[in-house]
Amino acid sequence: MRITILTLFPEMFSGVLSESIIKRALADNIVEIVLVNFRDYAKNKHKQVDDTPYGGGPGMVLSIEPIHAALASLPDANTAVKVLLTPQGIPYRQEHAKELALTDHLILICGHYEGFDERVRSMVDREISIGDYVLTGGEIPAMVLIDSIIRLLPGAISCSESVREDSFYDGMLDYPQYTRPYEFQGQKVPDVLISGNHQEIEKWRRYEAKKRTRERRPDLLKKPDEKD
Repeated sequence: MRITILTLFPEMFSGVLSESIIKRALADNIVEIVLVNFRDYAKNKHKQVDDTPYGGGPGMVLSIEPIHAALASLPDANTAVKVLLTPQGIPYRQEHAKELALTDHLILICGHYEGFDERVRSMVDREISIGDYVLTGGEIPAMVLIDSIIRLLPGAISCSESVREDSFYDGMLDYPQYTRPYEFQGQKVPDVLISGNHQEIEKWRRYEAKKRTRERRPDLLKKPDEKD
């Protein structure tokens, strides 16, 4: 898989790409990540990529031209899945990560300043938001996407079972987890987990996962077509 990130601040990704699972996935050629600074595609003298908005108002708006030129420079941009990272996009969920992990080439476009020229939206396949809040730019959302996607790629995590048991993977939160010591300050590990009865352990985990989801995120238990 190849992920291309269009950003004005490629240096922001250095730490994320050089640690943990992403670092290993890059080293093992499971994923290729390309950083493209679309300021390099600005044609004006001062490499300016933004301008004042038509109609007036505060802030600066990203111009369409350098973003269009950066996309045009990519040999397979037409067949890639192009994602615009914006607070106006659909809320990002685990099913989106699983879907995007199946693509051969994913292009993430990071905004900045006051926003994009509206015509940028015509060049992408979808718009994604990581939450109902505003960030300085799309770089941190891009990091969220690449982390959630890469961990789903075959070989990125040595134990694929651990991925399938993550929160949200099957639409629910994860069940409670414990490790040694058996007792800590009066809090004991549930007896079923040390019983050795794998059928009962699995039953307990399913029950606890659904219970936790019902208590903390009941919205996850609703079917998409189910009305309140």
